[in-house]
Amino acid sequence: MADNHPGDDTDILVTLDLDDGTQAECEILTIFSVDDQDYIVLLPQNEAGEPNEEGEVYIYRYFEDGEGNPSLENILDDEEYERVADRFDEWLDESEFDDMEE
Repeated sequence: MADNHPGDDTDILVTLDLDDGTQAECEILTIFSVDDQDYIVLLPQNEAGEPNEEGEVYIYRYFEDGEGNPSLENILDDEEYERVADRFDEWLDESEFDDMEE
């Protein structure tokens, strides 16, 4: 799957239903694979539709059914989360380097 870069004209927003019953509007930062599993990174937006200032992101397992409908699943295993977070950090470093080249 191709990675999205923050600031692209193709930014896609999704609405998440959170465990506390609230909803969060989020921008899709990227979708990537680790060990043949896809993951999605979402950047929550504030009420004004701007990225949150804390730099908080949500990371989920990402699936698509046979018709291309997406679904998300929490990452419950600490080791899996660490592998995915490390890969996301690499993606951030690569994105920052790409931004410096432009």
